[in-house]
Amino acid sequence: MNPLSQPLPYRSCVGVVLVNRDGRIFVGRRKDTPDAWQMPQGGIDKGETPREAALRELLEETGTDRAEFLAETEGWLRYDLPDALVGKLWRGRYRGQEQKWIAFRFTGGDSDIDLDAAKDDEFDAWRWSDPDEVLESIVPFKREVYAAVLEAFAPLLAKMKGAAE
Repeated sequence: MNPLSQPLPYRSCVGVVLVNRDGRIFVGRRKDTPDAWQMPQGGIDKGETPREAALRELLEETGTDRAEFLAETEGWLRYDLPDALVGKLWRGRYRGQEQKWIAFRFTGGDSDIDLDAAKDDEFDAWRWSDPDEVLESIVPFKREVYAAVLEAFAPLLAKMKGAAE
């Protein structure tokens, strides 16, 4: 059997929901996709737990790891890349991503977020957003996963927003 005829696997990765004291969520604007805002995410290195990977990705993409663990999704969430991107991203080895999402409380101040100090040069701007804004600003092929993540963490986000008011 031709190995190329086999369906491509999903890339294992993590996503980070970083929540500030006002119950708002960190999103960064992607340099490579105009007007696309997303939460930090990235691959899980060999030997890493999802929680370790999430904290590493947070530091690499935002320049800070001032965060305290809150929760993680029970299962893994998947999305498929659009056909036009399948052969371009990750050297064409994956059809999409399978993600474990981790929620952290941001324990620093806005000045602790430093995209210039971030190891990954992924974002050129950042902001704090309400959950509905997060969902509106994500690329369409990730929207279903983002909706599931926000639904999974909705009680936590509501509690944090309520505590801030």
